[in-house]
Amino acid sequence: MSDYVTINIEDGVADVRLNRPEKLNAVDGKMFRAIVEAGESLKDRSDVRVAVLSGNGRSFCAGLDFSSFQAMESSSGENSENSAPIDLLEGRMTHMGQQAAWVWQELEIPVICALEGHALGAGFQIAMGPDIRIVHPDTKMSVLEIRWGLVPDMGASVLLPPLVGIDKTKELYFTGKMITGTEAVELGVATRTSAEPLKAAMELANEIANKNPDAIRRMKTILNGVAENSTAERFAVERENIGALIGTPNQKEAVRAFFEKREPVFE
Repeated sequence: MSDYVTINIEDGVADVRLNRPEKLNAVDGKMFRAIVEAGESLKDRSDVRVAVLSGNGRSFCAGLDFSSFQAMESSSGENSENSAPIDLLEGRMTHMGQQAAWVWQELEIPVICALEGHALGAGFQIAMGPDIRIVHPDTKMSVLEIRWGLVPDMGASVLLPPLVGIDKTKELYFTGKMITGTEAVELGVATRTSAEPLKAAMELANEIANKNPDAIRRMKTILNGVAENSTAERFAVERENIGALIGTPNQKEAVRAFFEKREPVFE
């Protein structure tokens, strides 16, 4: 895996960090691939119950590397190693940039994003992929693509409207307005603020990692289907998942640990 993204796993929590601090974690072709590879690498790991996504240095992600814009301006118009990949990935409904955000939704485990400094353009859209966003009050965030004469194409049209509504999405799209972390929470873009987002995210991750991992994964599946499923389908999914959990070893352990006033030990 590229050193553009680092992963450290401890006590069931994967600490995933964008690792290009000298560029404010700006993304180019290599960075997109590294982010996708990092997410994919967690899919089959039984030792990971929660992931925390953040950025090393002063910013989460300042958007596309300027070299990507230079590639767009070139007369050839061809993709390069530094440009944002736009070809559909084999066997997927996404291209590489979209998958950099969507892979966090595909993970069965919860993913928490810790945001500081900047989350602009591509960085904003990557931050929409995780399930929960904890943001510093002063973080600068923007769907910035209109500045460059572009449309957001990394999944924002899928991930943002359920959070803020279509009208607020349109305002963010059409204006490229900059919002703070505090404003992001008010709009519904982020979950809550913290003076120390990464610390808060890790604390929440460790709390979740201490719950029945089978139930947590099924909860994410249920809630991710809310937008697509009919009311009847949502009721059915709840019945299916509760039936699959009752009486399982980890469910019994959760009950025993509660009544015995001890920490649970899950398989």
